[in-house]
Amino acid sequence: EDEFEAAVLKSELPVLVDFWAEWCGPCKLVAPVVDWASEEYAGKLEVYKVDTDKSPGLVEKYKLYGLPTLVMFKNGGIVSESRREGAITKAKIKSYLDDFLQS
Repeated sequence: EDEFEAAVLKSELPVLVDFWAEWCGPCKLVAPVVDWASEEYAGKLEVYKVDTDKSPGLVEKYKLYGLPTLVMFKNGGIVSESRREGAITKAKIKSYLDDFLQS
């Protein structure tokens, strides 16, 4: 939580935040896809992972009800319509990110 403002809200690049938990099965399925996105979009996008068990303040602030939850942040705030809950395939995350980076 202490790093979130500097790493996400003050980032010059858009940031994809992966809210996850160690006990979450779907989170483990999404992790390799998020790691792929981090490499694929290097220089255009930052990727930041938040362990929700260690960040209850962020869970409350961003009203996270399901895991994993992916959220895009840009210019210090959430990008409208960017929240995605649950498992996501590589093809869907590519489409999701391409749409947000082009807008």
